[in-house]
Amino acid sequence: MATSTPTTATTTAAAAPAARPAGLAARFLGDTHGLARRLPQLFTGLALYGVSMALMLRAGLGLDPWDVLHQGLQRSLGLSVGAWVTICGALVLLLWIPLRQRPGLGTVSNVLVIGAAMDLTLRFVDGFEALPARIAVTAAAIVLNGLASGLYIGARFGPGPRDGLMTGLHRRTGRSLRLIRTGIELAVLAAGLLLGGTAGVGTVAYALAIGPLVQFFLPWCTAPAPVRNPRKG
Repeated sequence: MATSTPTTATTTAAAAPAARPAGLAARFLGDTHGLARRLPQLFTGLALYGVSMALMLRAGLGLDPWDVLHQGLQRSLGLSVGAWVTICGALVLLLWIPLRQRPGLGTVSNVLVIGAAMDLTLRFVDGFEALPARIAVTAAAIVLNGLASGLYIGARFGPGPRDGLMTGLHRRTGRSLRLIRTGIELAVLAAGLLLGGTAGVGTVAYALAIGPLVQFFLPWCTAPAPVRNPRKG
């Protein structure tokens, strides 16, 4: 399987009285502008993300690093791959506590929806035997994953647990996002391989393609932010 520069407005805001927190609902929802679009987009994106992961698994040409870990845990300890997606997401979310990261609705939904969607898809989709079919399914799954990422990120409900871990470590350590992301992915991939997960040409293809795909889809999928009246600040 998810990205400010001081201005005079920042100075003005700092001088103004601090607003009281709007409560738990506001923390998870963020701004409520465009919820009729953003909520369905969030859950559609997360569901499609789980579908794309299941398709890559059925194609059998290699998984993305996190799914190599999830598959390795499934082969070593039992439970379903989707269950391990959920468990690992929850464990990563716990790492947000010392990093002082705040989850949003998208963060929690990421933990709950993707693994369930993956397991549901695996119930109805069997493996593919012919190599051309496996290549086509792997390619389609990677593109679908890019679209799904654009949808749930573009809904603006907060990062997924793994993306939040990356940005939290970046903020606390000062290391580059690229270095932290690469380190996490390599560590997860190595652990997954040791546990019996499957890596292959699909893993390499995913690593090379997912960034450009998300960059392509995200502008089309990002829900518009509310337009604020400059006279009101």
